[in-house]
This record gives sequence, structure tokens and C-alpha cells, in this order.
Amino acid sequence: MNREDLEHIIRACSDITDQYEFIIVGSQSILGPIPNPPEMFTMSAEADIYPLNAPELADQIDAAIGEGSQFHETYGYYAQGVGPETATLPAGWLQRVYRVQSAATNDRVGYCLAVVDLFMSKAAADRDKDREFNMGLLKHGFVSATEALALVPSMPLDDAEKRRLGARIRRWVKTLRDAGHEMPNP
Repeated sequence: MNREDLEHIIRACSDITDQYEFIIVGSQSILGPIPNPPEMFTMSAEADIYPLNAPELADQIDAAIGEGSQFHETYGYYAQGVGPETATLPAGWLQRVYRVQSAATNDRVGYCLAVVDLFMSKAAADRDKDREFNMGLLKHGFVSATEALALVPSMPLDDAEKRRLGARIRRWVKTLRDAGHEMPNP
């Protein structure tokens, strides 16, 4: 998926739900703050999205332009209607979103996560694909470990989960350093 595809999805979601503002979470939210990221960050064919003021309408998005839909078959990408609970995000994330709004979105608004918030969400999820994505963010310098570690205390997790999250981020930095990548000390 590329930035133009994401703009198309925002426009289509607006047509489906009659809503004006949307939150994009998941890997393709990178297309807001970094419109042309390296290919490793654009491999997904789906954008996780929900209407900001009516998240209950996400099911309509899934039904109309979700996986396996005519939209998906036609364009090769799709929207997955999700809810606010889909991503575990640090406090203040909504104040850091990147606004995607243009003629290509019919002036509707898609709020993409700041890259560090995307990183934190994926670090909390701790899936293999998320680890690879996040290590790529670190390696390419899109996120600094220091910046990420500073957000650990604001994550909506219990103390033990926060400790594991911090250790996970430090482990990724060590792995990258051991592989020969120059990484500043967190």
C-alpha cells in the first residue's frame, strides 16, 4: 500500500459511513508521517481504520471494503474496520497524530499515528511481524530507543508489562547493535 491508496481508503470510508474524521492504526499509519517509506514498511495490503466519532461504524467499513470485498479484488488493498481498543497506545497519542487531508481524501481527515506511537503499539503487541517492523523503524532512524523508552511509563499496562516492554525495546537495540548497526545507547 502507498500514500495514494491510503487516501483512497479514507475517501471510501467517508462515503460508507458519512463520517469526516478517521483514525488509522497499524502499520499503514506510517504513510501519514512518512509518505514514501522504504518498501519493508508498505508490504501490508490493509489499513486498520475507524471513524473517530463513531467507531461503532467500523463494521460497515469491513463489510463494504474489507478483505475479500469487491474493493479489495479491484484495487489489491482494503480497509479493516477496527475499534479504539485495537491498538495499545501511550498517553497523549491523539495529540501527536499526523493529519492526512487532501483533495484525494475529498477533504476528509485521516489521523495517522506518530511513528513513535505506532512503534509503541507494535512493541506492546509483541508479534513476530511487529518485532521485524519495529527493528526496521529503529534501524532506519525513524524512532529512537530513547524516545520510545521515555513513553513506556505512559503505556496503559501494569508494572510488570511495562518492565517487559522496556526490556524488549532494549533487546531489539542490542540485536541491531550486535548485527553491526550503529545505535545510540538508550
